[in-house]
Amino acid sequence: MTVTKPRLFTAETNRPAALPAAVALLDIEAAAARIAGRVERTPLVASPSLSRFSGQPIHLKLETRQPIGAFKQRGAMNAVLALTEDQRRRGLVTASTGNHGRAVAYTARELGLAATICMSALVPSNKVEAIRSLGAEVRIVGRSQDDAQVEVERLVAERELTPIPPFDDPDVVAGQGTIGLELIEELPELACVLIPLSGGGLAAGIAVAVKALRPSARIVGISMKRGAAMAAAIVAGRPVEVVEEETLADSLGGGIGLANRVTFALCRDLVDEVVLLSEDEIAAGIRHAALVEGETVEGAGAVGIAALLAGKVNPQGPTAVIVSGRNIDDALHRRIVSGAIA
Repeated sequence: MTVTKPRLFTAETNRPAALPAAVALLDIEAAAARIAGRVERTPLVASPSLSRFSGQPIHLKLETRQPIGAFKQRGAMNAVLALTEDQRRRGLVTASTGNHGRAVAYTARELGLAATICMSALVPSNKVEAIRSLGAEVRIVGRSQDDAQVEVERLVAERELTPIPPFDDPDVVAGQGTIGLELIEELPELACVLIPLSGGGLAAGIAVAVKALRPSARIVGISMKRGAAMAAAIVAGRPVEVVEEETLADSLGGGIGLANRVTFALCRDLVDEVVLLSEDEIAAGIRHAALVEGETVEGAGAVGIAALLAGKVNPQGPTAVIVSGRNIDDALHRRIVSGAIA
């Protein structure tokens, strides 16, 4: 399934008529300097199998190689380092579907700070325990990220903790955008980027960087059919509520916030196409990553691979697939790879 969206591109240049100002290339370049040495510059590796399958050069950007196993470390680290000393001293708090919470907990431990992570009951237990192991306080609240966010707001009001938003924040977006800088540096002829799409921090950040440096490159956001909040918002032309459902791409769950102030506008204006996948298609992506690419990848991280295998994206020219995370439950991964889950 492909989501049709209004275009804001001029016929003459195929460039955005007006770039949103919430995050700019200079912000992403500043983030790259700020987090240098604190996050990994992850490898961009060619995929012979996917290149043969698609007939185009396909490269995998392995954010699975970050210490926390996901790209989220970039945005969390940049956002925390941008805080004042007083803001850090009060302690950090966030809502998360798993990987952002892990990134905030890891960053807090690295910098000697306290962190509280609020999550819903839908977050897989392996992600919850990984966050606890980093020394963060964990609170399980409700059945959606929106429920967890209510708890964050309560803690900010009552304990004066400093919030680190999971996506809708300029510093978080700029941190994720450092991936885009690395893509252009390593693949200057980049023609297309396939990006997991949830709250939009990753897609927005990469799109700002790539469109600034390579305006002709196509940005494709990929999500699941079950509760794809940003896709629904783009179709509606405004942030909307969605029902959060269980999915193999659990990290892509949750709403974008009805008061979204950063990522919706950026994704609406800079993402060229949005593709939605079935659970079977996501499972096929996980399985291919393990059996052919030799990579353990969670559902959200496998959606780019899955979209190619399903024939839902037909890139023209050198293409980067953002493999965003590896934090999948071991037993679930075994069942998928064995074919027990189609």
